[in-house]
Amino acid sequence: MKRWTKPSKFNRSDLLKRLGSGGAAALMLSITACGSVPQNTAQNGSPDAASSPAATTAGATVDGQLKIGTLLPITGDLAQYGTTMQDSVNLLAETVNACGGVLGKPVQIISEDDQTDPAAGAAGMTKLAEVDKVGGVVGAAGSAVSSAAVDIAVRNQVVQISPSSTSPTFTDRAKKGEFNGFWFRTAPPDTFQGDALAQLAQEQGAKRVAVLAINNDYGNGLVDAFVPAFKQLGGTVTNESNPTKYAPDATTFDSELRAAFNGNPDAVVLVAYPETGSIILKQAQEQGLLNGNTKVLMSDGMKTDKLAELSGKTGDGKFVASGTLGTAPSAGGPAIQQFDDVYRKKFNRAPNVYDPNSWDAAAVIALAAEAAKSTTGAAIKDQIRTVTSGDGEKVTDVCQGLALLRDGKPINYEGASGTIDFNAEGDVVGSYDVWTIADDGKLGVTSKIEVGGSGS
Repeated sequence: MKRWTKPSKFNRSDLLKRLGSGGAAALMLSITACGSVPQNTAQNGSPDAASSPAATTAGATVDGQLKIGTLLPITGDLAQYGTTMQDSVNLLAETVNACGGVLGKPVQIISEDDQTDPAAGAAGMTKLAEVDKVGGVVGAAGSAVSSAAVDIAVRNQVVQISPSSTSPTFTDRAKKGEFNGFWFRTAPPDTFQGDALAQLAQEQGAKRVAVLAINNDYGNGLVDAFVPAFKQLGGTVTNESNPTKYAPDATTFDSELRAAFNGNPDAVVLVAYPETGSIILKQAQEQGLLNGNTKVLMSDGMKTDKLAELSGKTGDGKFVASGTLGTAPSAGGPAIQQFDDVYRKKFNRAPNVYDPNSWDAAAVIALAAEAAKSTTGAAIKDQIRTVTSGDGEKVTDVCQGLALLRDGKPINYEGASGTIDFNAEGDVVGSYDVWTIADDGKLGVTSKIEVGGSGS
């Protein structure tokens, strides 16, 4: 069990007024259903949080202290990612505080559970920005939640860095100037993953492919990216005119499965999250749809070590998910080994798919605040590209970077998830892992796929 500290008090009635009737109803429902929203120390979620001298509880803020918010799914469909992403941010804060903090003070982490729900995400961002007055926020995880939260961050001049919201919509909005430079992400957009999935389908010999996707920003964006990429490679998307989509809160998928597998395509590309996606795999097996030649190719949203367990076994004891393939952004930056060592030592487990991206998102905020000599969102925003690109000394150790900045020396931080070179839209570019579920239920990476694009 993870140990969360008691929520700090805030003016709930004032917050509900800001959210309006719809947001207020959603917030009250979430509070009733899930109890207290997790609030925290800099080691929130770590096994030894209470014993750390660097921990600073909400409500005991030191003047001039950097406050970083997290807006991550501790509950809901993405909880299997959100809990370890939260651990990664807490570990970054613990590491930074052990080497002097930022601007001579310990970093404080203030956490909100977005519940994998846009309404809860909007409520959480409102509290972080308007009540807690954070300088930057790591999150959200899902694109739909980030879409609901980003305008609140921008309005309040709070930097938002998502470790995993990959919808191309953010790139389009950034090009229009809607974010005023306050939006970044440490995972590449799905315009690139669509290309990676298309290449994977081609490598698997698939010529006719159907898509089955969650009907939200993430699913729609990835389908929109995959279809033209696969067609450009000479493939056919059998349901291109009417892609099969399902509601995020759906629990049965009989009609969707019949539509996607209709005509026995060479492969079905499944864009989903673990809880619902595993049900889809299970129901596909029960309908006999996985017994033929149709392969299932999946997106990064399904990459979890627990996929085999969630999807269950067939009558003869084999894992339903065995043999499925997918793509996910590679976590292969210059600092990956260092991060992996620190993470395993702390938690006695391997990092999850977006844990390096979460570490990097928090690291960038801390480094930018040190460079800016300020903890305000506007000042942090102006220094993010300065500390992640250019002619400064290349560093992979966040403490080394902070030390150089304190001495007035420029740095170029290269992280665990990649080189973290943000382009004008706040995007980064990376390669993609091809992952699979083996017969023993374990997840493994088999190869990499390189995609185009520039991080300049």
